[in-house]
Amino acid sequence: MSHNTFGHLFRVTTFGESHGPAIGCVVDGCPPGIALTEADIQPYMDKRRPGQSKFVTQRQEPDAVKILSGTFQDERMPQPLTTGTPIGLLIENVDQRSKDYSEIRDKYRPGHADYTYEAKYGVRDYRGGGRQSARETALRVAAGAVARKVLDKLYGKVTIRGALVQMGTERIVRANWSWNEVGNNPFFCPDAKAAAAWEIYLEGIRKSGSSVGAIIEVVAEGIPAGLGAPIYAKLDSELASALMSINAVKAVEIGDGFATAAMTGEQNADEMRMGNDGKPVFLSNHAGGILGGISTGQPVVARFAVKPTSSILSPRRTIDKSGAETEIVTKGRHDPCVGIRAVPVGEAMMAVVLADHLLRHRAQCG
Repeated sequence: MSHNTFGHLFRVTTFGESHGPAIGCVVDGCPPGIALTEADIQPYMDKRRPGQSKFVTQRQEPDAVKILSGTFQDERMPQPLTTGTPIGLLIENVDQRSKDYSEIRDKYRPGHADYTYEAKYGVRDYRGGGRQSARETALRVAAGAVARKVLDKLYGKVTIRGALVQMGTERIVRANWSWNEVGNNPFFCPDAKAAAAWEIYLEGIRKSGSSVGAIIEVVAEGIPAGLGAPIYAKLDSELASALMSINAVKAVEIGDGFATAAMTGEQNADEMRMGNDGKPVFLSNHAGGILGGISTGQPVVARFAVKPTSSILSPRRTIDKSGAETEIVTKGRHDPCVGIRAVPVGEAMMAVVLADHLLRHRAQCG
């Protein structure tokens, strides 16, 4: 299997499977001299970690990350610093239950990548989905934590935040948006009233053994104008690619995205005035902070849609490896809304793309 690496100057390579002994990643291209410890990474891991509420998979993984390489400290140094060499990160898998998948090892789950992996490689690890499992996204979160350190070191304080804005058919009311609410509920929801309603809604979905999709919004603030490049290295195209690479993502939009198709030119235009600091002030942000593939200095805004989890208790028609028609029921521990734990993953992918473009911009423009 190839294509396990993404990024250009800030490069991330991941390895491992859902039910293997461990998963890990190598972060290459991190500048030297940046303070980095496992404690800098762990808070982001804890946001994504399974088993924290009844609304996510009950697999109990501590997701304790270990730094294997790429940092150094001696008695003269108050904390470890990055050395500019590859940073190796490892997370042990401790709560696999492979027997949960024995009944479906020869069947293809509708809506899942079981069939396509089999068709491409001729062999697949059916235990927890193997390499196609969202377990891999823990490594993206770890790499994203390193990327945040790079952004903060070179740009000052950069804020990257995500929120769940729609669960199934239930949407937030944007007038109720409060970032302070995101950490007060199990859904990363910025609308307290919506979060309360979602508890009832998702509990019904969970008890029925079904699942629902979600939409996540990620916002990066503190990014200056100039990141990205025209044509083949557009910031929005690479951000869209990064978000689309997350398991179960089926759509991405930047700024107002698909809604701009219904706008007039007057409505879509982000008008400008000169600010007191000599920098332009935009009167709106329909573009999501990116024009012509280059950041404007406004908040970078992206949304992505996550499909419902394919592993459900309702019998679904399918075929097995021999081509025989059959039905499938997926038992085990699964997220009734995988979009919940996709929020910190989306934040991480935003951070990695921005760190990569920061280093590329610095290499070309100084």
